Amino acid sequence: METGTVGTERTILFISDLHLCEGRPTTTRALLGFLEGPASRCSELYILGDLFEYWAGDDDTTDFKTLIAGAFRTVRDSGVRIRFMAGNRDFLLGASYATEAGIERIDDPFELQLMDGNYLLSHGDQLCTDDIAYQAFRKQVRDLSWQEGFLSQPLAIRRRLVEEIRTRSESEKTQKASEIMDVNMSAVERLLRAHDYPTLIHGHTHRPAWHEHTVDGRLCRRIVLSDWNASAPYLEWSTGMLHDRVYIPETAQD
Repeated sequence: METGTVGTERTILFISDLHLCEGRPTTTRALLGFLEGPASRCSELYILGDLFEYWAGDDDTTDFKTLIAGAFRTVRDSGVRIRFMAGNRDFLLGASYATEAGIERIDDPFELQLMDGNYLLSHGDQLCTDDIAYQAFRKQVRDLSWQEGFLSQPLAIRRRLVEEIRTRSESEKTQKASEIMDVNMSAVERLLRAHDYPTLIHGHTHRPAWHEHTVDGRLCRRIVLSDWNASAPYLEWSTGMLHDRVYIPETAQD
């Protein structure tokens, strides 16, 4: 299990579910402003999955992806450590793009030891166990052999397959009960128990909230991060305290 430890002087930011793509320019503006503003002043930035709406491979280069990589690299070069956890949309983001962007890939879940206790970071999709069809799909596409086979195909075919998967996923969402697309509490409790009852931070569900769960007599917090649109919501940890924050680009304030 990969872990990270930080001291009292750190300011850490957590974000997830930006779903960046060229068709969402307001979200792109929010990210660029966030990176120039709050992110440039922190010590560490954690991206907990679905940074991009889709990813067909690191060789699928575009001016848009180069722009995003350059913005992250600028922040990294200023001294901010950036860590990225794959989500259900961008799990194929690999070492090549991570190097270009100056970000470190981390496992899901990821343990983080802070001055006020232990934290556990996750994208959150593995906790939605009531969605049996999705969990079967997740198991398939997270298999390294499957990924190697997929990435060995010509880029044009991969792009087509990714678009087909996206279209099918959006269609299936409209037919699923909303409850099965949220986390399963038994799965949450198992994860908390396995990691010694930490504070759990995750995204994926697009249902931002702070929850408290009593597991084996231990009180645990679960914080669900917000998805992005025209603004940039984020969670900030500093000097032992957590705060919900939001960066609003100037263009969105007009």
